[in-house]
Amino acid sequence: MRNTFVKPFAAAVGLSIAALVVAAPAALGAALAKPLPAPPFSGIEQWHNSPPLVLAQLRGKVVLVDFWTHSCINCYHTLPFVKAWHDKYQAQGLVVVGVHTPEYPEERDSAGVAAAIRKFGIRFAVAQDNGYATWNAYHNRYWPAFYLIDKQGRIVYQHFGEGRYEETEAAIRALLAQAG
Repeated sequence: MRNTFVKPFAAAVGLSIAALVVAAPAALGAALAKPLPAPPFSGIEQWHNSPPLVLAQLRGKVVLVDFWTHSCINCYHTLPFVKAWHDKYQAQGLVVVGVHTPEYPEERDSAGVAAAIRKFGIRFAVAQDNGYATWNAYHNRYWPAFYLIDKQGRIVYQHFGEGRYEETEAAIRALLAQAG
């Protein structure tokens, strides 16, 4: 299931992605008819850049969950966008949570994860999910993967792999504009 929120919704109401952002506050509610409840962060071995986060305590905020691993070239390519969204929208209520789930055994090392966070200048929260508990709770299968959670704690958008950055950002803006 890819891009289950913005693109189909924009098409259904006859809007471009750009027009959707303008129309979002009034129109967004119809798109949320069957959102998926976001599972909690579970089995996190260590939190980097943040005390432990509890999804229920983030209600009222828009949350971008970014599954990544520090040896993934595709993840490297998405990081500039994720960092920019964090910087641009944090003050408006966006919380970015990187969920580092290792693909290879050597990626389980906390020191290696911390070094990657420093190397890439990541300032948002990173949850180290060595046991795949959060990965499995989201039924995720890809690096990188984005999940957007609305202010009510529901997954309303997901995207796997690189690309569709404008679409993802439009979804972020639309969700931030939504009434709490």
